[in-house]
Amino acid sequence: MEELYDQYKALLFTLAYQLTGSAADAEDAVQDVFVKAHDVHPERLEEPKAYLCRMVTNHCLNQQKSARKRREIYVGPWLPEPIRTPEADTIETTVVRFDLLSYAMLVLLERLSPTERAVFVLREALGFEYAEIADLIGKREANCRKVMSRARSKMGVSEKEPVKNDADEKEWINRFLLSLEQGNIDHLLSLLTEDVMFVADGGGKALAYKRPIQTRDYVARVLLDGFQSIQGKLHLEPAPLNGETGFVIRSGDEILAAICIQLRHGKLARMYAVRNPDKLARV
Repeated sequence: MEELYDQYKALLFTLAYQLTGSAADAEDAVQDVFVKAHDVHPERLEEPKAYLCRMVTNHCLNQQKSARKRREIYVGPWLPEPIRTPEADTIETTVVRFDLLSYAMLVLLERLSPTERAVFVLREALGFEYAEIADLIGKREANCRKVMSRARSKMGVSEKEPVKNDADEKEWINRFLLSLEQGNIDHLLSLLTEDVMFVADGGGKALAYKRPIQTRDYVARVLLDGFQSIQGKLHLEPAPLNGETGFVIRSGDEILAAICIQLRHGKLARMYAVRNPDKLARV
């Protein structure tokens, strides 16, 4: 069992994380599954990847009802927990990064039912065939295809739209930081889409906007004012988050916020700032 744990823990964590949006819940799911797998007869583990993925998926589906109830009383917008993905690759970090949807996609997954989310993640993040997905969640293949189509419709994602962001953000990051440092509002506006949105998650435990900030002028002003307010006190710096380049705000070694971005045609479309300290443990 220890050998199976070493071989599949990264894959199972990635699956559970994207099914729940919580690294803490994902770690609990993986641990619970391997504890239960100790009592499984070896004959049932002839195909361990499929069997363990089924166990993790079922665990997460069972947890979704209570998770949704918790989010109904959450203070302000609820955002997925970001995770830091080191640039220095190991076998484990490579598996996690390769199978991660973009952070913006994780946010959109919140629109789905638990079953829709499971089908989408298994198909788009982990690359399972529909026949395999049907076996994992106990549905017919044709039903899984319909569920996938419905999920894409709810998320507003076409089949041609990439669900993993592999664009190079470095040039945009440099121009963005320069516009903030210079206080250049016109330059900053040129880096934002017309429908740009800024969403912050403080969870009632850290200061954050309780509603999404919209309109390009308003978002630009919020970003500039925010940057000016931390200059000389805190540090804003690029960081690898969820397999993409984002930002962290820190005071010394303490991370105070993690910021994930979505670019569209070289401009900022969405910015997600996580300030809830409970969600910064893996950043």
